[in-house]
Amino acid sequence: MTFGEKLKDARKEAGLSQEQLAEKMCVSRSAIAKWEADKGMPDVNNLKAIAQLLNTSVDYLLDDDEKIHFNEIKEPINLGDFEITGKCRDAKDSVCVAKNTDADRIYALTRKKKMSKIEWVIDFLVQPGVVDLLDQTKEFAGFYLVEKGTKQYLVKVTQDFIVTNELATKVDSGKFIVGNHQYKKMYALV
Repeated sequence: MTFGEKLKDARKEAGLSQEQLAEKMCVSRSAIAKWEADKGMPDVNNLKAIAQLLNTSVDYLLDDDEKIHFNEIKEPINLGDFEITGKCRDAKDSVCVAKNTDADRIYALTRKKKMSKIEWVIDFLVQPGVVDLLDQTKEFAGFYLVEKGTKQYLVKVTQDFIVTNELATKVDSGKFIVGNHQYKKMYALV
């Protein structure tokens, strides 16, 4: 999707007309129309304002390889409240299963950082695997691919939250890339 298409979708999702968005941003309606038609780009300050007003991110609007919808559901949890049952190997598995009882399939995933050239050189020179290890320790979480009918969701379970993002495009459950990370199926929970 182009920037203009993403802007238009996000604006409609927020329930705003071009005129209403223009008014909130203090720009003309024709500026919004021009951006949505991909005939121009807003400046950095307007990009930030758009992202904030439409509850999305600048990255989503500018990245043409985005696989996650901008709508995210973040729900607080207490890991201690979830009992390990069935195929669940830990409390994070149990959270994902309990919060997605209507799922057709749930796969536990491994996540590996997709490194830039600079990160690859640092990783090679310092200690192979160190960049990925730093990424893993920065965010100790469980990752899951949840399938419900024709929709797929990337779910992250941390110590305090379960975060669910609907995937914009269908991915192969075995191995896929979202953003700067590669995900790989480990085992099925459902």
